Amino acid sequence: MIMVTGAKGQLASLTLQELAERDVPAVGGSRTPAEGQRRFDFDDPATLDLSGVSTLVLVSAGYAEDDQVIARHGAVLDAAGRDGVGHVVYTSLAGDGDHLGFALAHRATEQMIKASGLGWTILRNGLYAELFGALLTWTPGGLESAFGDGALSAVARADLATAAAVVASDPGAHAGKTYDLVGEPITATDIAENLGVAHRTIGLGEYRARLLADGSLLPFQPPMLASIATSVRHGFLNSTSVDLVQLLGRPLAEAVTVAADTVAAMRSDAR
Repeated sequence: MIMVTGAKGQLASLTLQELAERDVPAVGGSRTPAEGQRRFDFDDPATLDLSGVSTLVLVSAGYAEDDQVIARHGAVLDAAGRDGVGHVVYTSLAGDGDHLGFALAHRATEQMIKASGLGWTILRNGLYAELFGALLTWTPGGLESAFGDGALSAVARADLATAAAVVASDPGAHAGKTYDLVGEPITATDIAENLGVAHRTIGLGEYRARLLADGSLLPFQPPMLASIATSVRHGFLNSTSVDLVQLLGRPLAEAVTVAADTVAAMRSDAR
């Protein structure tokens, strides 16, 4: 049986949906499980029960500081070894993402997985097209961001979920492989043009100041978001790969359309 962690999250829920459509037995694990799911709390070792699980899709628990994320993943890997899991599929970060403020926990987890003695596949996921869209801001003159003219090899979340389902359904065929799952590079201007509006660039200093003034963000989030902006702006997140197309066996969703739909929904919600 397959288990997918973070079952109430968007990537995990889409992965579970894809597995169900393929008639592949799978169960979701969540801190607050829905009916038919297992309680699986990264911060509560007593809930880390992987009995009966042959393949674990470990969706990164990255919403925290590095030390906490790494400890969470380490505890899950310990439980996987104890309970006889044969293969771990880990949703990591794209290969050109090492400059990002949240890369370290991903790379540390990759190392732990490879040293665990378990079978493994690393899915180095590109940044979501939905995230790219969400990081743009509406203004009276159109869209605004700190991305400049930089391009991001963004990818639709649903395509990454399908890739995870493909690998988890036949882990032996993907054992010991690391896939770089990115899309075609798009820019903030591309998204704005899709929506028929202008795009204005702001400086990184202004962007960071806005983030620091946003009382809803946790302490680690402003530097994380600023690292995305500067990495896109200066051309560090625009590499390409055929891995995702080959795994899916079909063209990718149009990232610029997915991002534009996200931005359009934000304007609708604000009205």
